[in-house]
Amino acid sequence: MKNTFLQEMEKRGYLNQCTDLRKLAQISDKKHISGYIGFDCTASSLHVGSLLQIMILKLMQKHGHRPIVLLGGGTTLIGDPSGKDATRKILNQNEIKNNIQSIKKVFKKILDTSNKNTTPVFVDNAEWLTKLNYINFLREIGSHFTINKMLTFDSVKLRLEREQSLSYMEFNYMILQAYDFYQLYKNNNCILQIGGSDQWGNIVNGTDLIRRILKKEAFGLTSPLITLASGAKMGKTEKGAIWLNEDLLSAYDYWQFWRNTDDRDVKRFLNFFTEIDLQELEDKFKKEKNINNLKVLLANEATKILHGEEASRKAEQTAKDTFQGSGFSANLPEIEISLSEIKKGINILDFVTNNKILPSKSEARRLIANKGLKIDNILVENEKKILDLNDFKRNVLKLSYGKKKHYLVKII
Repeated sequence: MKNTFLQEMEKRGYLNQCTDLRKLAQISDKKHISGYIGFDCTASSLHVGSLLQIMILKLMQKHGHRPIVLLGGGTTLIGDPSGKDATRKILNQNEIKNNIQSIKKVFKKILDTSNKNTTPVFVDNAEWLTKLNYINFLREIGSHFTINKMLTFDSVKLRLEREQSLSYMEFNYMILQAYDFYQLYKNNNCILQIGGSDQWGNIVNGTDLIRRILKKEAFGLTSPLITLASGAKMGKTEKGAIWLNEDLLSAYDYWQFWRNTDDRDVKRFLNFFTEIDLQELEDKFKKEKNINNLKVLLANEATKILHGEEASRKAEQTAKDTFQGSGFSANLPEIEISLSEIKKGINILDFVTNNKILPSKSEARRLIANKGLKIDNILVENEKKILDLNDFKRNVLKLSYGKKKHYLVKII
């Protein structure tokens, strides 16, 4: 391939399969194209499992193409059954609208909005899906889909094989997604849909629909689904999802997530989640013998893309202060406690569970028994420990949970 966009996609490991890679390369060599990725709006933030898709949109911009971000205000009312064992929670339209506004903030931070030729286009499929006439839709769109073929797609087949309920509402999702692509092709000259490999069937449905109705050729392309070397799903940890919105996860905790990457995943993730030149990365891996330095590089670059250079630098400095220095950093996540409460004293088990440091008192007891909880680097050895004014120096203390989690507790 001569096409620089698709070449870099392939070299970075973003490319899984394509409906017609050679022809797509020829077209995008000759002119700038528009391509879209759809995102469900089931929460107020996407998590890091969606980051690869956003990095592909960013790569499109780098090579002069325009990304279209489809925020599924309409399809979120239904719920994508792909990879799900049960029906998603049904949200109302106001909840979805609020989620869309919150999710947009991340795209506006990561994607370039300054270049008029590549600035992202945001669309909400509620604009057309909520206005459909059911009978007309069945006649004009539904007639192009066969139940026989729909039953072969993994999103349907796997649920049925496991004898798990699949509602008629969810069964229609793939038709709605195909209709989205049809609408974007017709109204936005969008010739490409990109998604994870679990979306292949839905994407092909869209290219088929465009060919049948408009007699035009559109293209589908998928990226691989990411699993960690440990076998765990990307974006999930024992403490919960790694959210992209800062109000749900601090820049420091985001930095720490990348710093704690498994050694086996570091090279892949530097390719996936940074913009460092590929040859430069190869050179770094040849020269750098300390894998921890490469983890810091990954954490710095990934955090910079989402939160900015200053936040990335502060997070790295906080980690140095915390793990290498003798004191603690003012940039750590903070927990505030009132003077009146601390004067009365508060049991350490109550404190860590009330502030969601740990989910239960039983887990807190196990942590203390395993020597995993510290106050100002001193082990807490008694689960009956009472936090009081004597524990605070200048109205602040550092609470450490395991080796990686640290909080500043401040009296207000």
